[in-house]
Amino acid sequence: MNLGVVLPTLELGPDPAAIREYAQTAQALGYTHLVIQDHVLGVDPAVHIGWSRPYTNKTLTPDPFIQSAFLSTAVPGMELVTGVVVLTQRQTVLVAKQAAEVDIMTKGHFRLGVGIGWNNVEYQALGEDFTNRGVRSEEQVELMRALWTQPSITFNGKWHQIDAAGINPLPIQRPIPVWFGGASDAVLKRTARMGDGWITSPQVQTYEENRAMLDRLYGFAEEVGRDPASIGIEGRIELVDHPTEQDVLRAYREWHDLGVDIVTLSTRAVGLDSPRQQMDALKKYMGLSTNLS
Repeated sequence: MNLGVVLPTLELGPDPAAIREYAQTAQALGYTHLVIQDHVLGVDPAVHIGWSRPYTNKTLTPDPFIQSAFLSTAVPGMELVTGVVVLTQRQTVLVAKQAAEVDIMTKGHFRLGVGIGWNNVEYQALGEDFTNRGVRSEEQVELMRALWTQPSITFNGKWHQIDAAGINPLPIQRPIPVWFGGASDAVLKRTARMGDGWITSPQVQTYEENRAMLDRLYGFAEEVGRDPASIGIEGRIELVDHPTEQDVLRAYREWHDLGVDIVTLSTRAVGLDSPRQQMDALKKYMGLSTNLS
């Protein structure tokens, strides 16, 4: 099983040295990938009374492309993953350009996880339409793949028009893998039609829920004539939902039993509030995963 971790940005703080040491510790211990989350803005709950969603303006959330570029030289060979970029908040061509640069810096060890988000306040601030984000994301992925694989493209879509132009340099991976994140049937159908993989939802944590979602995804793939085995799956284990070592070990085994060999551990929001505590947790849970055999 390939085991990765979510970069615990809040607990590490904005210190580049701590972020670098954490990533290097993870790589040295055998973690195969590092997931970096995304939000551009956080809502001020003092003004938005009754706000109960995560990611406020007090939540430290660095930019995933800049973090990936920074870490590319610190952990060469480790896969860096955006988990997930809220794609429809961003200019498509700019995302394609940034992703291509990161792919070059990582020597092809980059995976672009994308989603459509849920924060209307964030969309409004970025000047993007919240209501059509699902279908618009599909055109965005189509356009990015064209930009990543051809030096010059002409593209006439519903939301994008390009007249004989292209990005330079092109990425190493042509195209860069695009994995969709989300838990709705719309996301699962989108993944079945055009995704390289699916990043399972942090909010879905039981074996029964995950089994049901995988069954739906594979069913949607078969409906469009696609081999379900061609879709990559990244499982998630949130420590906040698995408080004991036995809970985590059981979750490892459940993903293994489901045929998923890429799993990401999140150690956020469980009281491991210093970089040292976070790095100690890396050692603890990598050691625990060896009990799978």
